Amino acid sequence: MGKKIILQGLIIIIAFFGFFYGLSQIDWVTGFHVKQIRSSSENKIGELIWDEISSTEKVNTNDSISKTLDKLLEPICKNNKIERDSLKVHIVEKDEINAFALPNNHLVVYTGLITECKNQEALQGVLGHEMAHIANNHVMKKLSKEIGLSVLLSAGTSGKGGALIKEILKSLSSSAYDRTLEKEADMASVDYLLKANINPEPFADFMFELSQQKDVSDSLYWISSHPESEERAKYILDYLKGKKYKKQTTISITEWENYKTLIKLKTDK
Repeated sequence: MGKKIILQGLIIIIAFFGFFYGLSQIDWVTGFHVKQIRSSSENKIGELIWDEISSTEKVNTNDSISKTLDKLLEPICKNNKIERDSLKVHIVEKDEINAFALPNNHLVVYTGLITECKNQEALQGVLGHEMAHIANNHVMKKLSKEIGLSVLLSAGTSGKGGALIKEILKSLSSSAYDRTLEKEADMASVDYLLKANINPEPFADFMFELSQQKDVSDSLYWISSHPESEERAKYILDYLKGKKYKKQTTISITEWENYKTLIKLKTDK
């Protein structure tokens, strides 16, 4: 009995020192350094892509237009503990129906998307969807899969690579995420809206409407991610069945319509 106890004690001591020896072999400093490099590279990639967009596209800086979009974002951020200032939201004057997220928390919205949405809740659903891509690090997951992490890191650390930056931009603005990530972002957006007392049904309706459109460009993220849109609309509506939720509008219907009219006036010039 005594030998057995001694043997068990020796095993525990060996296991204890073996565990700490294993921990000592891990290069925590290097690991932390690599994480810092990745984060820094992601930020640089985001800024390089935004520089490319801002130098080639017409960015809308109208104060009234940006403030109204902020109003629509405010309840989503406030009720989901998302720091509004952490998001870098840009409005680009293009008739195309599109919005997409970039590394370093950039969120690009085309005016064509805003004017295409019949109501504010549909737009808020799209904004929530892109915010979810940012929050869940989907942007870098997508780019790492399609372009390769080592290539991305080299672009971020060197701060160069115009052709690569254009390729990254094309990937983010014109091709969908895989279905798993899309569904995760869809459902996160729905939950964002529910917590903000915003009706998610128009978001599902918008998806369905996109799936019914004919002869549209397949080079845009929010178009190319459909024909699956009908399926996505269905699982959103299925998720909402039996749920009780408030349906508050963030701005008045009149303000919403005036907002779309203002955008059309400013972008038609």
